[in-house]
Amino acid sequence: MDKSGDGIFPDEVVMQILARLPVKSLFRSKTVCKLWYRLTLDKYFIQLYNDVSRKNPMILVEISDSLLESKSSLICVDNLRGVFEFSLNFLNDRVKVRASCNGLLCCSSIPDMGVYYVCNPVTREFRLLPKSRGRPVTRFYPDGEATLVGLACDSAFQKFNVVLAGSHRTFGHRPDGKFICLVFDSELNKWRKLISFQDEHFTHMNKNQVVFVNNALHWLTVSSSYILVLDLSCDIWRKMSLPYDPIYGAGNRTYLLELDGCLSVIQISEAWMVIWVLKDYWKDEWCIVDKVSLRCIRGMVPGIFPISQTTEYVFLATHKQVLVYQRRSQVWKEMYSVKYSSTLPLWFSAHAYRSTMFSCN
Repeated sequence: MDKSGDGIFPDEVVMQILARLPVKSLFRSKTVCKLWYRLTLDKYFIQLYNDVSRKNPMILVEISDSLLESKSSLICVDNLRGVFEFSLNFLNDRVKVRASCNGLLCCSSIPDMGVYYVCNPVTREFRLLPKSRGRPVTRFYPDGEATLVGLACDSAFQKFNVVLAGSHRTFGHRPDGKFICLVFDSELNKWRKLISFQDEHFTHMNKNQVVFVNNALHWLTVSSSYILVLDLSCDIWRKMSLPYDPIYGAGNRTYLLELDGCLSVIQISEAWMVIWVLKDYWKDEWCIVDKVSLRCIRGMVPGIFPISQTTEYVFLATHKQVLVYQRRSQVWKEMYSVKYSSTLPLWFSAHAYRSTMFSCN
């Protein structure tokens, strides 16, 4: 990188400005002059852009039209820039977002079961994953699709893994108790298969809220009694304890999120939202970092779901609204509201997201 630069400002100053532009503005800036185009391709700039974006996570929400059930659109809700439309039309397929990690999305084809893409909406790059070599007579149970879909993106080494896991059955037979896990390796461009015996169950939100930290994927089970972990460094499943004993009963719910690179659990009751963070991953040391009164949104509490968070704010979704809670000022704000009847609640298809220059090829 040229520190002096060819213009009025040094390259470093120009890069700092460009790294804070919205995605569309960033791509327009490439056409301004040769210098800006060259700077946006610099490895230092790419790392800078990713570091800045990491501090500003957003949420991605699929909006479905009740009048046209086959029609849906995507929006991105940004705490700084508001709401804007989001398109995956460069895939040339009708897809469903299944997982999100470090700027990449894992999408499954709606018309073609078993077809998966990994894409970066910022760069509009995508990768069609090869189909696994599993026999067509063996499939996931009960609906033929993987129960768990996870995406693990290592930004330091520019590689990713896709995980498809679920109960297994052979065609014409009952489920045999096997928990099949397929792991795609972007460097090798092939799948590997893991077989274990587990009887885990997951709610829809459990499936959506998969967290990648410490080279492992984490899911919360339906009972909220522990976290199921897949360690990708050794391909071993294990269980992780929660920071408290499960509290059962109406109004008590638990969600799994990420917070500044750490595993986080959000516990919601009728009156409070308690945020826990795993400060020491290897010693299982959890601590409470915030306790938020829900008195201001009391009527929404039964149908509110946390989607993404930072040390500054928390994004939550209801049936028809996206809210943000500003942790410093303790202020609630509505970021988006559905203006018409929707077939599915917003939280049903909401994912944490951040824009990065991560390449999927």
